[in-house]
Amino acid sequence: MNDSTNKVAIIGGTGPQGKGLALRLALAGVSVVLGSRDPAKAEETAKALVTLLAEKDCQADITGLSMEDATKAAEDLVILSVPYSGHDATLTALAPLLVGKTLVDIVVPLAPGNPKAVVMPAAGSVTESAQLLLGDEIPVIGALHNVSAVTLNDLSRAINCDILVCGNDLEAKKRVMALIEKMGTKAYNAGLAESARCVEALTPILIRLNISKEVPFSHAGVRICPPDGH
Repeated sequence: MNDSTNKVAIIGGTGPQGKGLALRLALAGVSVVLGSRDPAKAEETAKALVTLLAEKDCQADITGLSMEDATKAAEDLVILSVPYSGHDATLTALAPLLVGKTLVDIVVPLAPGNPKAVVMPAAGSVTESAQLLLGDEIPVIGALHNVSAVTLNDLSRAINCDILVCGNDLEAKKRVMALIEKMGTKAYNAGLAESARCVEALTPILIRLNISKEVPFSHAGVRICPPDGH
């Protein structure tokens, strides 16, 4: 059954990361609206995801709208999943519509043409950059930076990593962590927004490992391992 009281928007929802998150959230009963510069593409993608989940006996609530209408439709959480090159322009356009909502920024500043490196913005991280751009009245929470899009889209397997969550607003952070844990994985409070400098910078390291011929796996993520017996 869908949780109609919890409608989440995914801006950039037609990309691999956005589609994977939409599938995982909808499977957990969350209502999802995909936002795209091309509303027709968002609607087409939403229908395809609903059809895919119907094959798994899940009556998903996924719809597709323009970026602006999707942001308006979100009850609280708006996930930003766009290429880093369009990050600031997208936020600038959506800023007035984000008042009263929480932005979940999952964007990583990968170097152009080199996913094995980052080029951190002047603010220190993309999360901090978004908070600076939007102002303190709109909470920005950094999350989901280190999980592979392939992993998210592979519904035959559980998400294979923990999620590090950071931001300056504790209550907003708790809401984001609760949403993430609906997808069957563990979310950890990694500190204030400045912690995103470390979290975002982990992504190219994981990419480097995952494409290396020296390791027998791909699409690995970060896991917090407690001591044995705990």
